[in-house]
Amino acid sequence: MTQTPTAPTPAPGQARAQFTIPAKHPMVTILGSGDSLLRVIEKAFPAADIHVRGNQISAVGDAAEVALIQSLFDEMMLVLRTGQPMTEDAVERSIAMLRASENGGADGPETPAEVLTQNIVSSRGRTIRPKTLNQKRYVDAIDKHTIVFGIGPAGTGKTYLAMAKAVQALQSKQVTRIILTRPAVEAGERLGFLPGTLYEKIDPYLRPLYDALHDMLDPDTIPRLMAAGTIEVAPLAYMRGRTLNDAFIILDEAQNTSSQQMKMFLTRLGFDSKIVITGDVTQVDLPGGTKSGLREVQEILGGVEDVHFSRLTSDDVVRHKLVGRIVDAYEQYDSRDGNDQQR
Repeated sequence: MTQTPTAPTPAPGQARAQFTIPAKHPMVTILGSGDSLLRVIEKAFPAADIHVRGNQISAVGDAAEVALIQSLFDEMMLVLRTGQPMTEDAVERSIAMLRASENGGADGPETPAEVLTQNIVSSRGRTIRPKTLNQKRYVDAIDKHTIVFGIGPAGTGKTYLAMAKAVQALQSKQVTRIILTRPAVEAGERLGFLPGTLYEKIDPYLRPLYDALHDMLDPDTIPRLMAAGTIEVAPLAYMRGRTLNDAFIILDEAQNTSSQQMKMFLTRLGFDSKIVITGDVTQVDLPGGTKSGLREVQEILGGVEDVHFSRLTSDDVVRHKLVGRIVDAYEQYDSRDGNDQQR
């Protein structure tokens, strides 16, 4: 950042923009603690000169870059006006969305502010909301369609956002119960050889669903809701023979369903219910030779009315930044390995 008494003058062929931050918004909210947000912006636009004087911010550089910086600060102000703070991650994602829009990579009218301010559910002072454009479209698809598939790598929020929508639907009385299920497929170990009762053997496979519930509901109410059948967490095998009415149903880890299991689950759909199916087709733990029901269903139900496939990528990973790089590295390795085998 440059603190300067005079605004920079653009060279020939360059453009200049100036932004005034309203006095009611402290500059730290737009620049970040220790100018952390401004450093993110400067890193993203290295050819532009960004200067700050009081509550005035100016940018000089290539006309297209300056226009993007102008749009970025406008979007940041829209977010701040909602009372939501900006973070370094939010600024980086906003820049990526604006660049995609400029390059024609965005195929919709959504803006960074619309994505970052869409609240799903709040619990104990924490609000769950989408953080990327694809996540917002995934959440919107859940609102619009009866069956939604969320397909993508680890850390993209597929299950977490679906759980948040389920809790929102329950709280707003759109449904009367939530049903969460997973196939109990071993990743290297056998259930029969694990110690304990059947419940104790199955429980670790369902634990991630319990963890998400505890983030979204008062932990003291969860046992009561489960005892009343308002929330049910069960292995996929327990769904056979049932018709699930007036429910929000989530099938997690769907890449580990067989073709028969996927068909069985989809045909459990009853009246006034909604199904969300999540999975990562690159992490299948099924025995060799067993075809993943999640891979197959994309061919079977593609184009069927009221069934939607949302696909998330490494760009939508909201865990540690290294997770996205790991996902990309594996995809590149798999692509090279596949090409080598074809030679």
